Amino acid sequence: MFPKKILVSENDSLIIEWDDGNVSEINKYLLRKSCPCALCEVEKDNNHHDYNLFREDKTQISDISVVGQHAIKIIWKDGHNTGMYEFNQLFSLAEKGYSA
Repeated sequence: MFPKKILVSENDSLIIEWDDGNVSEINKYLLRKSCPCALCEVEKDNNHHDYNLFREDKTQISDISVVGQHAIKIIWKDGHNTGMYEFNQLFSLAEKGYSA
């Protein structure tokens, strides 16, 4: 499944229009919690569930950019920008009902 269009909503959720015509909205808190970068993975592995990822300044999206033909990079307003969210990961989050 590939996105045709990806937008950031006023509440910093991702709105994704998929190539099959379906539209998903993925909550900003889930996006930040699901960050696939090495730093966040280490934090999750160490069970640091309260490492301030859910403060409002940590969950605001500054920009998104497409990475190749398989992922997007989310630039968060706190400067965090190393996680690449693959399209299949985003589709899986939306498909499982983890949306706003």
